[in-house]
Amino acid sequence: MKAKRLQLGKSPSSEEIMITSCQEIHSGAFCLTTLDQFPATPPVMSIIATIEKEQFKSDLVPFEVGDSVCVHTRVIEGDKERIQKYSGIVIGRKGAGINSNFTVRRVSFGEGVERVFPLHSPRIAKLEIEKRGSVRRSKLNYLRDRKGKAAVTVKEKAQEVA
Repeated sequence: MKAKRLQLGKSPSSEEIMITSCQEIHSGAFCLTTLDQFPATPPVMSIIATIEKEQFKSDLVPFEVGDSVCVHTRVIEGDKERIQKYSGIVIGRKGAGINSNFTVRRVSFGEGVERVFPLHSPRIAKLEIEKRGSVRRSKLNYLRDRKGKAAVTVKEKAQEVA
């Protein structure tokens, strides 16, 4: 491997700006290695990336925490498949990319029920936004302590006049 040695205090040239995290500090001088000395991506990571790219949904409706949504899920019973609706308030989002998921809370027969949905799951047929909510938090865990109508309502987002 060809590495260039520089004294501290000297500025690196433009070709050395693309460095990796491989820096060895050794008695006042450090060794810089450029990115072209390493393979672009390991083959295993590129396989995972292509599989994840296939699983991404592109037709997702943008929604936020506090929105009232209706999630249409595919339910398989025996050899039949049907669509089941689950509507409630989004109380949290978590993760990034293919691993992102969201939590929907609703009150069913006086009992609070929460369900976590993976955002890019093939089990989700459709996601409808019933009502936009205006909240100032990223997680609405305080709704768990509320009773009655206060447990299922958040302030509605003001409509913008165009």
